[in-house]
Amino acid sequence: MKRRKRGSWEQFWLTYKHRPGSLIMRILVVISAILTAGILFSLILYILVNGVVHLKPELFAWEFNTDNMSMMPAIISTVYITALSLLMAVPIGIFSAIYLVEYAKRGSKLVKIIRTTTETLQGIPSIVYGLFGYILFVITLGWSYSLLAGAVTLAIMILPLIIRTTEEALISVPDAYREGSFGLGAGKLRTVFKIILPCAVPGILAGVILAIGRIVGESAALIFTAGTVAQVPGSLFDSARTLSVHMYALLSEGLYTNEAYATAVVLLVLVILINAVSGFIAKKLATR
Repeated sequence: MKRRKRGSWEQFWLTYKHRPGSLIMRILVVISAILTAGILFSLILYILVNGVVHLKPELFAWEFNTDNMSMMPAIISTVYITALSLLMAVPIGIFSAIYLVEYAKRGSKLVKIIRTTTETLQGIPSIVYGLFGYILFVITLGWSYSLLAGAVTLAIMILPLIIRTTEEALISVPDAYREGSFGLGAGKLRTVFKIILPCAVPGILAGVILAIGRIVGESAALIFTAGTVAQVPGSLFDSARTLSVHMYALLSEGLYTNEAYATAVVLLVLVILINAVSGFIAKKLATR
């Protein structure tokens, strides 16, 4: 056993003896990975330690009031806004990516402009989207603070992300698949939907997972568009409060810090469950 360890160390030093730059880069990568994992586990541990002890049945009551500070209306509103945003953004994003990769002329100026635009939109802070949604949907269109205004704003916000991730997933499909399909007599549309899209589903789903995470954790854009009413919305034009906004509201008041930590635990578990289920579905689709 000692000989094996000694041999492995000798092989390691021989590998990097004449490449000190590679050794430095490897050390930096390892340190970065350790720091990233450490910060992640520290945040999770901090949230669990401070929040689990404050979870109570009253926090899951159907109606919110100042006695129970229930988060159930926020959970339902989060599900509503997430579903509506994905329903609007995912089809548009996928079809836009299909056009860019499969139908648009490669290297054309239009494709370059669209890609530059989507990359720029991805870097815009969420509060800017919130102000845009507030001016356009809440004031100009007269939707007021509503579930619909928040969902449309978030759909616009995640659209560039879905376009870019779907585009990369489609590009990663080998051209031999397209050529084989055309060689068997299939048309462009059939090739895209029967050959290309099934192969790109795991990558597309990864983009959708990232979009869901951004929606669930968003607060700035929703404060300006969906509002902060802690009730289950009865229609698309009723105000709604998501879990992240609910947690922000509790902390900003300064009187319900314990309930805010409990909300953070539920939000963390919800995000982990969504990622786990989506990852499981992606693996199943990839093996087919």
